[in-house]
Amino acid sequence: MVNKVLITGGTGLIGSRLTELLLERGYSVAHLSRKKQKKSSVPVYQYDTAKGYIEDGALEGMAYLIHLAGAGIADERWTEERKKVIISSRTEPINLITSKLREKQIFPRAFISASGSAFYGGDTGDRKHTEDCPPGNDFLAEVSVLWENAADQVRELGVRTVKLRTGVVLSKKGGALPKITLPIRFGLGAPLGPGTQWMSWIHIDDLCRMYIEAMENDSWEGAYNAVSAPPTTNRQVTIAISRILQKPQWLPPVPAFALRLIFGEMAGVVLGSNYVENYRIETETNFIYEFPQLTNALENIFKP
Repeated sequence: MVNKVLITGGTGLIGSRLTELLLERGYSVAHLSRKKQKKSSVPVYQYDTAKGYIEDGALEGMAYLIHLAGAGIADERWTEERKKVIISSRTEPINLITSKLREKQIFPRAFISASGSAFYGGDTGDRKHTEDCPPGNDFLAEVSVLWENAADQVRELGVRTVKLRTGVVLSKKGGALPKITLPIRFGLGAPLGPGTQWMSWIHIDDLCRMYIEAMENDSWEGAYNAVSAPPTTNRQVTIAISRILQKPQWLPPVPAFALRLIFGEMAGVVLGSNYVENYRIETETNFIYEFPQLTNALENIFKP
């Protein structure tokens, strides 16, 4: 029998690539979505948290559950209403799924949930964080804490649960990298803010392989920092991209106050410094990164 993997947020940046890799490995993949997809390479089941509804057949026969659903952190300014959406889009789907799993007495072999490396705070300076460090107390930390608390409901059903605290995902198809790269392509590259702030990152393929490893390997359990080592600075990222694209990097840093005027509180996403270490990945697992260094990750992404 082919193992069925059910993914929430399966059409997003990570979910799309993860779906491709799972299908290549012979898994049966299905997506759980708020909207029915007109064109999809896999079955799509609908859910509605307001109505407490999950389409029949979604959970049945499921071997693994992966939770990626969540409104984009940097898609819109952080109004109070937007903050509620960011949190509820991550917690309410898993609240509903947990309720249905309990009701139907369906228990997958493993549950893998996304979380954020900002669990430790959106701006933690030069402090190094491993998985046993306490959470921060700002909005981004609150999002991750509530996200993980929701995921723990599945763990309480007796399901092995893994939470991947994900850093900045490097991909040419979305996320932060295309936004960082755009001005560089026009010869207008410049560090954002001081440029010294730490960025903990991971190549999208390494992240998706990490999800699969966490799914397949029974020794994985609890929270892991899903980042590569070592972290890099905003300035180093700008310089590396400029070199690979053979573009000049001569402009002075974009002032932090200008970014705050443009983006408001959300400017903390690019101005915040996060030095997150992949301690448990390195010491407790046999996971091998395909792109462990920033340069080879970027070269792979920007290759012709």
